[in-house]
Amino acid sequence: MPAVKIGPKHQITIPKEVFTSLKLEAGDFLDTRVQDNTIVLTPKKLVDKDQEWFWTKEWQAREKEADEAIAKGEVTGPFAKASDALNALKKR
Repeated sequence: MPAVKIGPKHQITIPKEVFTSLKLEAGDFLDTRVQDNTIVLTPKKLVDKDQEWFWTKEWQAREKEADEAIAKGEVTGPFAKASDALNALKKR
């Protein structure tokens, strides 16, 4: 791996091969920590507070379940009218 230089504002440039390998994009965040006298940078995705519920294990399990039901053709719709959706629910 190539060496990087720390700039006057404590900035470093991530070598292109590392940047590409990790599929990083400009504006991404990196978690930083010191481990055994080594700087460790880990890509990190930030989620808005009002979107945290979507990324809970429980919600993601339900999303997976819904995706599988859709793939199996177990889901009806989309519906042109709300009354059609209600009728489909009553049949279940």
